[in-house]
Amino acid sequence: MIAFAAVSGFQVASAFAPSAARNTAARAASYVAFSRLQKPQAMTHHTSRLSMSTATDETSSLATPEEVPKKKPVRPDRVLSGVQPTGSLHLGNYLGAIVQWVDFQNKDQYNDDGEVVPVENFFCVVDLHAITMPHDPKELKESTLSSAALYIAAGIDPAKSKIFVQSHVPAHSELAWLLNCITPMNWLERMIQYKEKSKKQGESVGVGLFTYPILMAADIMLYQSTKVPVGEDQRQHLELTRDIVRRFNDLFCKGNQYKKRCKAAGVASRPVFVEPDAIILKEGARVMSLTDGTSKMSKSDPSDASRINVLDDPKTIRDKIKRCKTDSFEGIEWDNPERPEATNLLNIYAAVQPTKRSKEDILAEVGDMSWGEFKPVLAEAIVNHLKPIQDRYHEVRSDPAALEAILKEGANAANEVASRTLFNTKVAMGFVTPPAE
Repeated sequence: MIAFAAVSGFQVASAFAPSAARNTAARAASYVAFSRLQKPQAMTHHTSRLSMSTATDETSSLATPEEVPKKKPVRPDRVLSGVQPTGSLHLGNYLGAIVQWVDFQNKDQYNDDGEVVPVENFFCVVDLHAITMPHDPKELKESTLSSAALYIAAGIDPAKSKIFVQSHVPAHSELAWLLNCITPMNWLERMIQYKEKSKKQGESVGVGLFTYPILMAADIMLYQSTKVPVGEDQRQHLELTRDIVRRFNDLFCKGNQYKKRCKAAGVASRPVFVEPDAIILKEGARVMSLTDGTSKMSKSDPSDASRINVLDDPKTIRDKIKRCKTDSFEGIEWDNPERPEATNLLNIYAAVQPTKRSKEDILAEVGDMSWGEFKPVLAEAIVNHLKPIQDRYHEVRSDPAALEAILKEGANAANEVASRTLFNTKVAMGFVTPPAE
C-alpha cells in the first residue's frame, strides 16, 4: 500500500497557462456531475468550504499608482496524495490517509502576511503502483472505481479537490523512466520494502517492484512537492526522493549550457526540482492489524480478519471485532508496550468518535471495562461511523457517468500541472521539446 501526501508552492509559466476555452466544457461537465452526486449528508468530520481571499489595498482613491504598495502575488499551495486500489480500502487507509486529506482540503493556509493562501488538492488512485504485485485485471478496474467513489464518500469534495486515476496522467510513467535512467541500482537495493515483499514472490518478483520507489519519487516530484506527510514505512522512500532530486539538479541544472537551454525554451533557469521534507503523520493515524497489534493493518495480509474494510457490513464488523486479538490484562490502557492490541483498539475507538475526545475522557468511559464489555462498544462505534460513508458510496456508484466526469476533470487538471514539470525536465536533460501550444 502506498499512502503519501505532498504539499507544494509553485509558479505557473506563462507559456503553459491553461486555456479557459479548452477547459470550459470539462469544468461544466464536472460541475453537473458533482451536482448530481451531491446530497446533504451528515458526516463525522469537518466539511466547511475552503475560503479563498483576494488581496485588497486599503489606500485612498486619490493615490497614484506609484504610491500604492505592491504586494507579492500569493502563491498557491498544492496537496497531492494517493492510495493503491488493491482490494477494498480498509480502516487503516481511511483513518491514516483519507481523513487527513479531508483535513488538508478544508484547512486554510496562511502566508507570512496573514493572507489566506489558495490550495489546490490532487488526490489520485495510484493504479500504476498496484500492478507491481500480481493482480487480476477485472479486480483492478473495479477497485479503481471503488476507491475513487470512496474518496468522495469519505469527504473529498470534487468542487474543492481534483480526483483522478494515476494512469490517466502519462507523465507519471514518463518521469519515472527518466528518473530510472539516473538512479544508481545500489540506492534501490537498500530499500527495505523491496527486500520484504520480494521474499514472498521469490524468483517471480517483477522489476516494477524493484523500481517502485522511483515511481513514488516521480509522483512527488511531478507536482513540485515540498512537504510530504509520511508514516515510518515510507520515510526511506522519501529520503530516496530527496537523493534523486539532488542528483538530477546536480547533473542537469547547472552552468551556462543549462541557462541557454532554458532561455531557448522560454523557461526559468532555476533547478527543476525541490527537495521535499517529511511531515510525520499525526498520532493515531497508524492503524494496526486486528490479529497482531505490532503489524500495520494491510490489504496484503492473507487474513481478511486482520482488517476492517470500509465497506464491511455491520455483522462482519461486529464479528471481526469480537474475534480480534486482545490480552489477559485487567482493564484497558493506552501506550503500554506490553499491550499493543489495547493501544490499537483504543486508537481506533478514539478515531471514530463523532467529536474529538481526549485520552483521559475516553479512559474514564471504557478504561475499567473488560474486553467482553469493550468490544461491542467499539464495534458499534465503527458501524455508526462508517454507515454514512457506505450510504454515500452507494449513491456515487449508482451514477457511473457522474463519477467518470469527475475523474476526467481531475485528470485534465493534473495533466496541466504534470506537463509543465515534464517539459522543464526534458529541457534540462537536453531533449528536443515540441513547441508550446
